[in-house]
Amino acid sequence: MPDWKKLIASKIALAAKGSQPGKLNANVRVPAGQTEVKNFPRLDLGIVPDVTAQSWRLRVYGLVDNELSLDWAAFQAMHQVTDISDFHCVTRWSQLDMDWQGVRAQDLLALAQPKAAAKFVTLHSYDGYTTNLPLEALLDDDVIIAHSVLGAPLTAEHGGPVRLVVPKRYAWKSAKWLKAIEIHEFDKPGFWEVRGYHNDADPWLEQRFSDD
Repeated sequence: MPDWKKLIASKIALAAKGSQPGKLNANVRVPAGQTEVKNFPRLDLGIVPDVTAQSWRLRVYGLVDNELSLDWAAFQAMHQVTDISDFHCVTRWSQLDMDWQGVRAQDLLALAQPKAAAKFVTLHSYDGYTTNLPLEALLDDDVIIAHSVLGAPLTAEHGGPVRLVVPKRYAWKSAKWLKAIEIHEFDKPGFWEVRGYHNDADPWLEQRFSDD
């Protein structure tokens, strides 16, 4: 098992290193404080869960009229899209023009039909990780429940068989190994949010920490 205290401290240190709020990068597609990479770095909590396409399920539950439980076949039967977007990690790397394939989150939500009181979501991963977002954040056209990227299926190390991709937020909001989307009325901070990361995580505002 990883040393959680050291692992968490090291990731927070990476996010804080060299912070210069408000300074613009010469490349206007790369937010301040970020460096462009082309090798899709791996970053996680040190655990890769044992989940395959055959064992994977995605549950959507909570304040919905239609609770969903999708297996791989049902997920693949949904309308599939490719969306090209940029990906920004709080640990200061950005990769541009990543071509994600999967299902738009808005299409899944349309099936689940959130109730009027629904305002927030908690994203649950197979490794026990959680993160939170406003429900409306999942309605953007570029938010993908992805099974492939850069022309190939997602590897386990990068969140396969399925991960969420939320391009307008730092990548810790793009939960790997997506297991469930819980919809509720009130916000519930997730793993990094309760450890001092910013609740909103907008890379263009450098919202890395809760006191930024």
